[in-house]
Amino acid sequence: MRRHLALYATAARYDLVEHSRNRFAMLLIVLYIPLWISLAYAAIPERAAPLHLRSTGQHLAPAGNELTQITGAINAVTLITGFMMFAATFTGHRFDRRLAMAGYPRLHLIAAKATCLTLTSAFIAVYAAAVTCLSWTPKQPLQLAAALFCAAMTYGAIGVVLGSVLRREVEGMFALIMISVIDVLLPNPMWSSGADSSLIRFLPSYGASQAATAAGFSTTPTPTHLAIELLWFTGAALLALLTFHRRTRNTHHKAQRSGAVAVAPPPGDTDSAYSLDA
Repeated sequence: MRRHLALYATAARYDLVEHSRNRFAMLLIVLYIPLWISLAYAAIPERAAPLHLRSTGQHLAPAGNELTQITGAINAVTLITGFMMFAATFTGHRFDRRLAMAGYPRLHLIAAKATCLTLTSAFIAVYAAAVTCLSWTPKQPLQLAAALFCAAMTYGAIGVVLGSVLRREVEGMFALIMISVIDVLLPNPMWSSGADSSLIRFLPSYGASQAATAAGFSTTPTPTHLAIELLWFTGAALLALLTFHRRTRNTHHKAQRSGAVAVAPPPGDTDSAYSLDA
């Protein structure tokens, strides 16, 4: 048991250090979240934005700047969490593969990454919810933080998937931004005339946006929509596990089992694997 705890703690410490070295992400957390949320509140008119809230069945008319602030909070936490997990996966997958091929248990590596994702998402969600509460008081601040946390977890898992399957960093950043823009803009009645479309419910942050909007302007809890968001996270997490398994599989061992003789890679190339048929 002590050995397993030590392996898990070592992997978790490495992942946390890797995240802390991402100074750009730290800057985004400290500055971008309050800047975006504050600008949304100050720049958007206060006129009412009528909407039908599916999560509670109510017809509401919240202030436009408050509604946009919730949308901005979801956008900020999802983008930053997705970016952090994408960057960590993109830069560290070769190291993870070397560890796995050297015998480091993949289960401990996965548990460490899940722990880092949970801690990162919780911190960013609570911070964004606290900044929102500085401008006005949501009716359910705890549910608002929970909705932001679930959305961050979903996009963190999506970031892991993109970091595993894409070959260039710019591709991952563009994909995250485009997914987030579509995901956030379409459900907002301030920006989209199709906010009541039935297709909206298939977006990744639909459950979180419904729960967050209910948290801001209704006293009715919406655990069902938090559960919907967790289903999105579960699906993204399973896909992330598959991509992680594929990236860290031992190709040398498979080559030897198939009757091939492994040949050492050329100097300076630790990631290449060559084999000759026996």
